[in-house]
Amino acid sequence: MSMRIEISESDLAALVCRQLESLFLPLAAAEKACLADMMRRALPRCEHCYLHTRIKRYAENGVAVFNPYHSGQYAVFLYFMASAVGKQAAPEFRSLADRLYFLNKALNGLELYHEVEMPSIFMMDHPVGTVIGRAEFSDYFSFSQNCTVGNNWDKYPRLGHHVAMLAGSKLIGDCRVGDHVILAANTCVIDTDIPDGCIVFGSSPNLTFKSRPVSFFESWFATAGGVKPDAT
Repeated sequence: MSMRIEISESDLAALVCRQLESLFLPLAAAEKACLADMMRRALPRCEHCYLHTRIKRYAENGVAVFNPYHSGQYAVFLYFMASAVGKQAAPEFRSLADRLYFLNKALNGLELYHEVEMPSIFMMDHPVGTVIGRAEFSDYFSFSQNCTVGNNWDKYPRLGHHVAMLAGSKLIGDCRVGDHVILAANTCVIDTDIPDGCIVFGSSPNLTFKSRPVSFFESWFATAGGVKPDAT
Protein backbone atom coordinates (compact mmCIF):
# COMPACT_ATOMS: atom_id res chain seq x y z
CA MET A 1 0.00 0.00 0.00
CA SER A 2 1.41 3.37 -1.05
CA MET A 3 -1.30 5.61 0.38
CA ARG A 4 -0.01 8.58 2.34
CA ILE A 5 -1.61 8.82 5.79
CA GLU A 6 -1.23 12.13 7.59
CA ILE A 7 -0.66 10.41 10.95
CA SER A 8 0.97 7.07 11.73
CA GLU A 9 -1.10 3.91 11.62
CA SER A 10 -0.54 3.42 15.35
CA ASP A 11 -1.83 6.92 16.04
CA LEU A 12 -4.81 6.26 13.75
CA ALA A 13 -5.67 3.09 15.69
CA ALA A 14 -5.30 4.97 18.97
CA LEU A 15 -7.56 7.75 17.67
CA VAL A 16 -10.35 5.30 16.80
CA CYS A 17 -10.04 3.58 20.17
CA ARG A 18 -10.12 6.88 22.04
CA GLN A 19 -13.18 8.09 20.15
CA LEU A 20 -15.04 4.84 20.75
CA GLU A 21 -14.22 4.91 24.44
CA SER A 22 -15.36 8.53 24.70
CA LEU A 23 -18.86 7.48 23.59
CA PHE A 24 -19.12 3.94 24.92
CA LEU A 25 -17.55 1.65 27.51
CA PRO A 26 -13.78 1.03 27.58
CA LEU A 27 -12.57 -1.40 24.95
CA ALA A 28 -11.35 -4.83 25.94
CA ALA A 29 -7.87 -5.89 24.85
CA ALA A 30 -9.38 -8.32 22.33
CA GLU A 31 -11.46 -5.52 20.81
CA LYS A 32 -8.40 -3.29 20.40
CA ALA A 33 -6.57 -6.15 18.71
CA CYS A 34 -9.56 -6.70 16.41
CA LEU A 35 -9.59 -3.01 15.46
CA ALA A 36 -5.89 -3.09 14.59
CA ASP A 37 -6.41 -6.18 12.41
CA MET A 38 -9.49 -4.75 10.66
CA MET A 39 -7.69 -1.45 10.05
CA ARG A 40 -5.12 -3.31 7.98
CA ARG A 41 -8.01 -4.64 5.88
CA ALA A 42 -9.85 -1.31 5.63
CA LEU A 43 -6.95 0.91 4.57
CA PRO A 44 -6.36 -0.79 1.16
CA ARG A 45 -10.08 -0.36 0.45
CA CYS A 46 -9.75 3.32 1.34
CA GLU A 47 -6.76 3.66 -0.96
CA HIS A 48 -8.62 2.17 -3.91
CA CYS A 49 -11.67 4.33 -3.22
CA TYR A 50 -9.74 7.60 -2.75
CA LEU A 51 -7.71 7.09 -5.91
CA HIS A 52 -10.90 7.09 -7.97
CA THR A 53 -12.71 10.04 -6.41
CA ARG A 54 -13.30 13.30 -8.26
CA ILE A 55 -13.15 15.30 -5.00
CA LYS A 56 -10.04 17.33 -4.28
CA ARG A 57 -7.45 16.26 -1.71
CA TYR A 58 -8.24 12.55 -1.85
CA ALA A 59 -5.28 11.93 -4.15
CA GLU A 60 -2.25 13.84 -5.35
CA ASN A 61 -0.18 12.89 -8.41
CA GLY A 62 -1.67 9.43 -8.52
CA VAL A 63 -1.11 8.72 -4.80
CA ALA A 64 -4.04 8.34 -2.41
CA VAL A 65 -4.02 10.70 0.58
CA PHE A 66 -5.81 9.98 3.85
CA ASN A 67 -6.21 12.74 6.42
CA PRO A 68 -8.31 11.47 9.35
CA TYR A 69 -9.19 15.08 10.15
CA HIS A 70 -10.92 15.40 6.76
CA SER A 71 -14.48 14.42 7.67
CA GLY A 72 -15.39 12.94 4.28
CA GLN A 73 -12.29 10.76 4.14
CA TYR A 74 -12.74 9.71 7.75
CA ALA A 75 -16.41 8.82 7.15
CA VAL A 76 -15.39 6.47 4.31
CA PHE A 77 -12.68 4.95 6.52
CA LEU A 78 -15.08 4.34 9.43
CA TYR A 79 -17.58 2.69 7.08
CA PHE A 80 -14.89 0.35 5.72
CA MET A 81 -13.75 -0.37 9.29
CA ALA A 82 -17.26 -1.20 10.48
CA SER A 83 -17.91 -3.31 7.37
CA ALA A 84 -14.68 -5.26 7.89
CA VAL A 85 -15.48 -5.95 11.53
CA GLY A 86 -19.05 -6.96 10.71
CA LYS A 87 -18.05 -9.33 7.89
CA GLN A 88 -14.62 -10.68 8.79
CA ALA A 89 -14.26 -10.58 12.55
CA ALA A 90 -15.59 -13.26 14.90
CA PRO A 91 -19.31 -13.00 15.79
CA GLU A 92 -18.53 -11.75 19.29
CA PHE A 93 -17.26 -8.50 17.76
CA ARG A 94 -20.63 -7.66 16.20
CA SER A 95 -21.16 -4.98 18.85
CA LEU A 96 -17.85 -3.39 17.83
CA ALA A 97 -19.09 -3.02 14.24
CA ASP A 98 -22.25 -1.37 15.56
CA ARG A 99 -20.21 1.05 17.66
CA LEU A 100 -18.06 2.03 14.68
CA TYR A 101 -21.23 2.72 12.70
CA PHE A 102 -22.59 4.77 15.60
CA LEU A 103 -19.29 6.69 15.86
CA ASN A 104 -19.51 7.58 12.17
CA LYS A 105 -23.07 8.80 12.68
CA ALA A 106 -22.10 10.87 15.72
CA LEU A 107 -19.04 12.47 14.13
CA ASN A 108 -20.26 13.00 10.56
CA GLY A 109 -24.05 13.04 10.74
CA LEU A 110 -24.15 10.15 8.27
CA GLU A 111 -26.58 7.23 8.52
CA LEU A 112 -24.68 4.42 6.77
CA TYR A 113 -24.99 1.05 8.48
CA HIS A 114 -22.13 -1.40 8.09
CA GLU A 115 -24.42 -4.05 6.54
CA VAL A 116 -25.27 -1.75 3.63
CA GLU A 117 -23.21 -3.01 0.66
CA MET A 118 -21.43 0.02 -0.72
CA PRO A 119 -19.38 -0.39 -3.92
CA SER A 120 -15.60 -0.39 -3.87
CA ILE A 121 -15.60 3.15 -5.33
CA PHE A 122 -17.97 5.70 -3.85
CA MET A 123 -17.61 9.28 -2.71
CA MET A 124 -19.33 11.80 -0.50
CA ASP A 125 -19.15 15.57 -0.37
CA HIS A 126 -20.44 17.16 2.87
CA PRO A 127 -22.57 14.11 3.78
CA VAL A 128 -24.26 15.64 6.85
CA GLY A 129 -27.88 14.57 7.18
CA THR A 130 -27.68 11.81 4.55
CA VAL A 131 -29.37 8.42 5.03
CA ILE A 132 -28.15 5.54 2.85
CA GLY A 133 -30.30 2.40 2.98
CA ARG A 134 -29.86 -1.13 1.65
CA ALA A 135 -30.05 -0.43 -2.07
CA GLU A 136 -27.97 -2.07 -4.81
CA PHE A 137 -25.09 0.28 -5.61
CA SER A 138 -22.47 0.30 -8.36
CA ASP A 139 -19.07 1.96 -8.66
CA TYR A 140 -18.72 5.74 -8.82
CA PHE A 141 -21.78 6.38 -6.70
CA SER A 142 -21.61 9.80 -5.04
CA PHE A 143 -23.84 11.79 -2.73
CA SER A 144 -23.94 15.10 -0.94
CA GLN A 145 -25.79 16.51 2.10
CA ASN A 146 -29.38 15.65 3.08
CA CYS A 147 -29.74 12.82 0.55
CA THR A 148 -31.93 9.76 1.15
CA VAL A 149 -31.83 6.27 -0.34
CA GLY A 150 -34.57 4.14 1.16
CA ASN A 151 -37.31 1.57 0.74
CA ASN A 152 -40.98 1.72 -0.07
CA TRP A 153 -42.87 -1.41 0.95
CA ASP A 154 -39.55 -3.25 1.28
CA LYS A 155 -38.51 -2.40 -2.28
CA TYR A 156 -35.13 -0.65 -2.63
CA PRO A 157 -33.51 1.21 -5.55
CA ARG A 158 -30.99 -0.45 -7.90
CA LEU A 159 -28.32 1.92 -9.15
CA GLY A 160 -26.09 1.68 -12.19
CA HIS A 161 -22.54 3.02 -12.30
CA HIS A 162 -21.69 6.73 -12.21
CA VAL A 163 -24.78 7.89 -10.32
CA ALA A 164 -24.55 11.20 -8.43
CA MET A 165 -27.07 12.49 -5.89
CA LEU A 166 -26.87 16.23 -5.37
CA ALA A 167 -27.96 17.99 -2.17
CA GLY A 168 -31.39 17.04 -0.88
CA SER A 169 -32.15 14.45 -3.55
CA LYS A 170 -34.04 11.24 -2.75
CA LEU A 171 -34.29 7.75 -4.22
CA ILE A 172 -37.13 5.76 -2.70
CA GLY A 173 -38.56 2.35 -3.44
CA ASP A 174 -38.64 0.28 -6.60
CA CYS A 175 -36.37 2.39 -8.84
CA ARG A 176 -33.96 1.16 -11.46
CA VAL A 177 -31.44 3.97 -12.04
CA GLY A 178 -29.37 3.70 -15.20
CA ASP A 179 -25.69 4.40 -15.79
CA HIS A 180 -24.40 7.98 -15.94
CA VAL A 181 -27.21 9.69 -14.04
CA ILE A 182 -27.24 12.88 -11.96
CA LEU A 183 -30.11 13.64 -9.60
CA ALA A 184 -30.39 17.42 -9.39
CA ALA A 185 -30.69 19.13 -6.01
CA ASN A 186 -33.95 18.32 -4.18
CA THR A 187 -35.09 15.81 -6.81
CA CYS A 188 -37.38 13.12 -5.38
CA VAL A 189 -37.66 9.80 -7.24
CA ILE A 190 -40.21 7.29 -5.91
CA ASP A 191 -40.85 3.94 -7.61
CA THR A 192 -39.69 5.32 -10.97
CA ASP A 193 -37.06 4.00 -13.39
CA ILE A 194 -34.40 6.43 -14.66
CA PRO A 195 -32.84 5.90 -18.12
CA ASP A 196 -29.11 5.98 -18.84
CA GLY A 197 -27.32 9.22 -19.51
CA CYS A 198 -29.55 11.89 -18.04
CA ILE A 199 -29.95 14.60 -15.44
CA VAL A 200 -33.16 14.24 -13.41
CA PHE A 201 -35.22 17.14 -12.05
CA GLY A 202 -38.48 17.38 -10.11
CA SER A 203 -40.49 14.92 -8.03
CA SER A 204 -42.26 11.70 -8.93
CA PRO A 205 -44.47 11.33 -10.89
CA ASN A 206 -43.60 14.69 -12.46
CA LEU A 207 -39.95 14.14 -13.35
CA THR A 208 -37.95 15.76 -16.12
CA PHE A 209 -35.11 13.86 -17.82
CA LYS A 210 -32.49 15.84 -19.71
CA SER A 211 -30.28 13.60 -21.84
CA ARG A 212 -26.55 14.26 -22.03
CA PRO A 213 -23.74 12.47 -23.93
CA VAL A 214 -21.44 10.11 -22.05
CA SER A 215 -18.62 12.66 -22.47
CA PHE A 216 -20.56 15.06 -20.23
CA PHE A 217 -20.64 12.51 -17.41
CA GLU A 218 -17.01 11.50 -17.95
CA SER A 219 -16.12 15.14 -17.35
CA TRP A 220 -18.38 15.31 -14.30
CA PHE A 221 -16.87 12.21 -12.70
CA ALA A 222 -13.27 12.98 -13.73
CA THR A 223 -10.82 12.14 -10.99
CA ALA A 224 -9.07 15.02 -9.24
CA GLY A 225 -5.49 13.86 -8.77
CA GLY A 226 -6.06 10.13 -8.78
CA VAL A 227 -6.88 7.42 -11.32
CA LYS A 228 -9.07 8.24 -14.31
CA PRO A 229 -12.48 6.56 -13.86
CA ASP A 230 -13.45 3.73 -16.17
CA ALA A 231 -16.31 4.31 -18.56
CA THR A 232 -18.03 1.20 -17.24
